[in-house]
Amino acid sequence: MATIHAVHLAFVFGLLGNVVSFLVYLAPLPTFSRICKKKSTEGFQSLPYSVALFSAMLTLYYGYLKNRAIMLITINSIGCAIESIYLIIFMIYAPGRVRIYTAKLLAFFNLGLFGMIVLCTSLLIKQSYMRLTVVGWMCAIFSVCVFAAPLSIMRLVIKTKSVEFMPFSLSFFLTICATMWFSYGLLIDDFFVATPNILGFTFGIAQMILYIIYKDKKNVVLPEFKVEDAPNGTITSIQLSTTETAGKLNAMNQTQESKIVKGIGDAPTEAIELNV
Repeated sequence: MATIHAVHLAFVFGLLGNVVSFLVYLAPLPTFSRICKKKSTEGFQSLPYSVALFSAMLTLYYGYLKNRAIMLITINSIGCAIESIYLIIFMIYAPGRVRIYTAKLLAFFNLGLFGMIVLCTSLLIKQSYMRLTVVGWMCAIFSVCVFAAPLSIMRLVIKTKSVEFMPFSLSFFLTICATMWFSYGLLIDDFFVATPNILGFTFGIAQMILYIIYKDKKNVVLPEFKVEDAPNGTITSIQLSTTETAGKLNAMNQTQESKIVKGIGDAPTEAIELNV
């Protein structure tokens, strides 16, 4: 009776995890709507989407090796499709150099590295249980790296005392997502699914606490000054500093937005868009 109850609960948490993960996958839609309208990728980067696609592919492979892992297979199949669409749109509107860089990323992560993992584990590891364990460890390690991405966002919030680049809704859904997949992994006795999501849950709670602390804080307003009063060379320095800072903030925001929290691989994110 207890076993049947656990199976039913695992199904419920897995289904909820699929729903929430799907919503998180859709988080970059405003970004790509902007790209399509302006017909330019502007300062956005393709790295987070390439990493998110690799994460979904790796977890999908793990789900294929694992028996009765329909919940992992379903959401990661959807994730692969969504991330592929994002990357196609990015390639269409990216300038020449960025398009070549993106193609190299896809060749490295999604063809080279993933293909090497599949070939090595299939040809060199004959025992199915050992193959599942090796791939599970790869997924767990990669997920931990992806879940650590919010540290840069949290540091930015503390430094600027502004939550502009850390929306509460995204942090909330990432936390819920990590909770669902941790519970699912715990109920089916899957260490590789449950453990990484402990980190995802912890970072999610920390982000929401920071949001509550700094949501009412006002940005520091610098005193105005006239251009003619500035020392020689100051204007150039300010322009360079402002451009550099804007680039960093844009990259941070993109990273957080695209991070995807998943059962084994992950979140975003374009961040590291998050696996189930």
